[in-house]
Amino acid sequence: MAVSAVKPVLWITGAGGLVGRELLRTADQWAPAYRPVGLARADLDLADFPAVRAAFERDRPALVIHCAAMSRVPDCQRDPAAAVRINVEATACLAGLAANIPLFFLSTDQVFDGRAGPYNERDAANPLHVYGQTKVAAEQAVLRHPRHAVVRLSLIYGRSLEGNRAFNENLERAWERGETTPLFTDEFRCVLPLPVAARALGELAGRGASGLFHLGGAERLSRWQIGQLLAARQPRFRPLLVEASLRNHLGPPRPPDLSFDCAKIQRLLSFPLPKFSEWLAAHPEA
Repeated sequence: MAVSAVKPVLWITGAGGLVGRELLRTADQWAPAYRPVGLARADLDLADFPAVRAAFERDRPALVIHCAAMSRVPDCQRDPAAAVRINVEATACLAGLAANIPLFFLSTDQVFDGRAGPYNERDAANPLHVYGQTKVAAEQAVLRHPRHAVVRLSLIYGRSLEGNRAFNENLERAWERGETTPLFTDEFRCVLPLPVAARALGELAGRGASGLFHLGGAERLSRWQIGQLLAARQPRFRPLLVEASLRNHLGPPRPPDLSFDCAKIQRLLSFPLPKFSEWLAAHPEA
């Protein structure tokens, strides 16, 4: 009688979040040789380091994609100690445990100050806030290990089960409440649709790539331009958009131009990273 081989384990942390959940949902497409194990906060507290070590020894994953983070800038500003614990120390613990296997750590465009976009992987990080600072420190902990990779993500467009994880969902909720939304004409991002992000990360993991990568859309857009694209798809909300400027912003520091040069990762992908406006036109129901 033939004995079926046991598939090696793939850990996906942050499986309750926007990107982690999508990676878990599509794992059978991009990682058919693995048995995916999604780890949300309810499954494992990554800041409980003895528990993480015990779970790692139990599952012995062969691949880790680390999506979990304390990712809201205002939350990190209010509680920097928690941000360090979750974003830096938990990542360093996981990277150490996974030193001999591939690990992919999801970072952010917020590691830059936004004064010199578009940014490539050779540009020096200079974060303006606690969130960005903790992600830079986490990147350094990950890249000490030669088999590991850091993927900095741009702004992600997508849909979550809760309906409040993606920036576009939060805009739509505001429009549903009849709120006017001020959007900056002088803040720029390279929006990336969630399915494209998951596909790219899957291909990168399949290649066993290591090092530092930037992953974003192929179009530099202001927040105002992004809002106009989204508003055109939501006429039932009659969204009210108001042009605003970073010069009048009173909250935590916001980098003005976090656009990405993605030439490095593009060379490894089997498909072109899309322009956000063209992707929206091609996916009217997304």
